Amino acid sequence: MASNVLNRYLFEDLSVRGELVQLDDAYQQIISSKEYPAALQKLLGELLVSTTLLTATLKFEGSITMQLQGDGPVSLAVINGDHDQKIRGVARFEGEIADDATIHDMMGKGYLVITIDPKKGERYQGIVALEGDNLAEVLEGYFANSEQLKTRLWLRTGEHEGKAHAAGMLIQVVPDGTGSPDDFEHLEQLTNTVKNEELFSLEASKLLYRLYNQEKVRLFDPQPVEFFCGCSRERSGAAIVTIDRAEVNDILAEIGSISLHCDYCGTNYSFNSADVEELFSHATSGENKLH
Repeated sequence: MASNVLNRYLFEDLSVRGELVQLDDAYQQIISSKEYPAALQKLLGELLVSTTLLTATLKFEGSITMQLQGDGPVSLAVINGDHDQKIRGVARFEGEIADDATIHDMMGKGYLVITIDPKKGERYQGIVALEGDNLAEVLEGYFANSEQLKTRLWLRTGEHEGKAHAAGMLIQVVPDGTGSPDDFEHLEQLTNTVKNEELFSLEASKLLYRLYNQEKVRLFDPQPVEFFCGCSRERSGAAIVTIDRAEVNDILAEIGSISLHCDYCGTNYSFNSADVEELFSHATSGENKLH
């Protein structure tokens, strides 16, 4: 079974490229950090798949962050991924969300922010209106308007063998001007036939053969995708020493400890009075470490 992997492929005779991503553990870790309603789990899965597909288009070292913001029950849903396909994500919501809630029901009056942050070079940020019935249509509009590249996405979430899965595909005209609209439409029709069960369970070579057995498809080496948060006790300690010492002492006097919670992975870091004393002592001496 294919899991937590990204595959790139190319239609050699049609000037169209494609991507396939299949996620289980990485998706499960994101949606298990909080008690998300079913519709929001689905939206996070689609956002996760989309971000992974977009990071695959990076021609440099860096990251992409896709962030949905709105005035609806869901105020924020964000996924961050980098060129190494290390991903993380979180959402913030209030109130009840129906199981069949759409992206518009959840986000209300909202928009999508796409941030491309290369390690070398300038940061780019685009703001995309939520035009379309779902996230795939929103992104297809983004590619058409901002990139001038014909692009289609298929984003799927669901259960397979009792576990949550998220998967998706992307096909896009190669930007060399040789692609034919008829060829692209033909591949769209073939890809439209893909079933959730196939996306969640089949290895890339088998899935692509099932969809495109009449085409000449070159499949590149797979790239693993993994959940990676990056939080640590040391980073949490570094955040505490940025707070005014008197305010920290007031919290310790009232509660007895200071706790920091990571929204991305759900980890709690707790610091008692002795820990805090050590933090500020090291910060004063320039070490800023807690062993």
